[in-house]
Amino acid sequence: MAQASARHILVSSEAKCNELKTAIENGADFAQVARENSSCPSRAQGGELGTFSPGMMVPEFDQVVFSAPVGVVQGPVKTQFGYHLVEVTNRQG
Repeated sequence: MAQASARHILVSSEAKCNELKTAIENGADFAQVARENSSCPSRAQGGELGTFSPGMMVPEFDQVVFSAPVGVVQGPVKTQFGYHLVEVTNRQG
């Protein structure tokens, strides 16, 4: 079965999400940006979500995690929780 590991940053607005994505693309550390800005409890781990299988996350999130290139920040990804930046850190299967 497919599995992936990812980290994310969750914010309430698309504008903030785009601002943080630009900062990361310009060299800001993803984990540090997550700790300082994410509203998800995973911020304490730099946005790390661990390893999961398809169906364990909301569909919009799953779609990105199981299709996007590994190591490339994706987003904004809109879910019922807000706007996410997502980076797949590993994927198997």
